[in-house]
Amino acid sequence: MKKLYINTGGFDAVFNNLKDSFGGELSVTAKEYKLTIKSKWANGTISGVRFEKEMSYLNFDLIFNQEISLSIESNPFTPVFFAYCEKGNVLHSFGADGATNCLKKQQSGIMSNSSTINSVLYFQSHQQIQFSIIGMPTTIENKENDFVSQVRKIFTNNSGNYIYIGDENDKIGEKFQELKRIPNQGAIRYILMKSILREVLELEIAQHSYNYLTPFVPILNFAVKQLSEIKKLSYLNLTAPVQFLKRNLQPRKYQLELKPFNQKLAS
Repeated sequence: MKKLYINTGGFDAVFNNLKDSFGGELSVTAKEYKLTIKSKWANGTISGVRFEKEMSYLNFDLIFNQEISLSIESNPFTPVFFAYCEKGNVLHSFGADGATNCLKKQQSGIMSNSSTINSVLYFQSHQQIQFSIIGMPTTIENKENDFVSQVRKIFTNNSGNYIYIGDENDKIGEKFQELKRIPNQGAIRYILMKSILREVLELEIAQHSYNYLTPFVPILNFAVKQLSEIKKLSYLNLTAPVQFLKRNLQPRKYQLELKPFNQKLAS
């Protein structure tokens, strides 16, 4: 098994660290990063987007040529990570000797770690793995304080380590399909990605909260705000992406199907 270690830090540092570990070519466009890997260790891509201090998004689509363990240094901003698996299996533990949990196809996982123990991911060899991670810091001060406080209250605990694994919510699955259909149009693409990922987090709060209606108000307000920002770009010839945005971000009535889930807590 190949053992890798990643220091947490800025997006540049994370992707350069991944490049050093796996090889490949790294391209950066605006705030999007894409590492294309074709080496003795793996084949595929790791892509990501940084949304300033609010959140970050990573997508992995890889086939590893041998078993890999990836140890991720604990982060001083104590982010909560929301993971979604489309293909393959991803194993996780807090520390190399901690209990192992498996994230399988069409499952979602939520992890937070405020201790000094590293999070470790394990990948099987010769198996296509597709999964996404949304990371949200919970200790910084920003304009989304109310939202941050909800995430911190629900998805962290006093022990320092929190993990939940369950079936992916259908509404969240639809959002990731929307993400794949976003037009590749610079600033428009960035705003759309930010809005859809924010909706995913709102849906997670709704699913894990006792009050399932309250979190949907910020979704509608956020969508209206993004439409306002789009108007500022009206001087660009972006008719098709704007129509896409209006269809996908107009305030809509959500009907959330509530499903029981089994929660796993790691102490």
